[in-house]
Amino acid sequence: MAQDAKKVFRKLGTCSRTFFYLLNRELGEPMETEERAADPLAGGIMQMGYQCGMLWGASLAVGAEAFRVCAHRSQAISVSVEATRLLMDSFEKHESTTQCREITRCDFKSKLSFAKYMISGRFLHCFQLAEDWAPEAVDNAKKALEAKSHNFEHAMSCATEVARKMGASEKEMVMVAGFAGGLGLSGSGCGALSAAIWMTALNWCREHKAGSATEDPKTKQLMRAFRVFTDEKILCEDISQTHFNSVQEHTDYLKNDGCSELIDELSQVGFV
Repeated sequence: MAQDAKKVFRKLGTCSRTFFYLLNRELGEPMETEERAADPLAGGIMQMGYQCGMLWGASLAVGAEAFRVCAHRSQAISVSVEATRLLMDSFEKHESTTQCREITRCDFKSKLSFAKYMISGRFLHCFQLAEDWAPEAVDNAKKALEAKSHNFEHAMSCATEVARKMGASEKEMVMVAGFAGGLGLSGSGCGALSAAIWMTALNWCREHKAGSATEDPKTKQLMRAFRVFTDEKILCEDISQTHFNSVQEHTDYLKNDGCSELIDELSQVGFV
């Protein structure tokens, strides 16, 4: 049950993997390798402090279920994005923010800041947040998936396009679909980047039966290439110079070659 989120979090070690696991378990389809590959999304995308890893993990889980229950990829992409938006709204109402750094009050890249995070006991807030929000996350995910009312024809996702170019399966392409437009069209940390990180980590996890994909130097190489290409921009709104209000707006943007060069760059650097 989702009520044991705190226990699961302690066992698995990262918020992203924890929520991917929790929702997969509730939806009836555990995926150990894919869940392990979510580790680098913890801490707000490789510990950069952007969207909470719980949201990235939950989005992957609803994407996997959307692939299973939807009639075709376009519907599954649309459902994944809208379900992710619902999850983000729920999370923000609960926590007043979706950003890891605002939740943890920690810069994970700083040893001093991380020490303060641990010594102060602030890390306990993340465990409690997981415990409190997990049942609501499961309920919202189920409602969005059961509705399946979003059936926008020819729906696209920047994250899906990156995964496709990196050799993803149909299922994997849909699993990352909710990352679109900075995760659920929120305009925050780049969803295409996170899809490339997850795909790279997934390849590492398939080759390594134990350990965490955070150990893979290729994810850091991918991050460096991304920063150079975007001139240090991380946020979707800054990179795309727009904010997407719907799946259709995001799809139209991609059809007009929006972010096409970035998608090509990420897929080439992270190609598996």
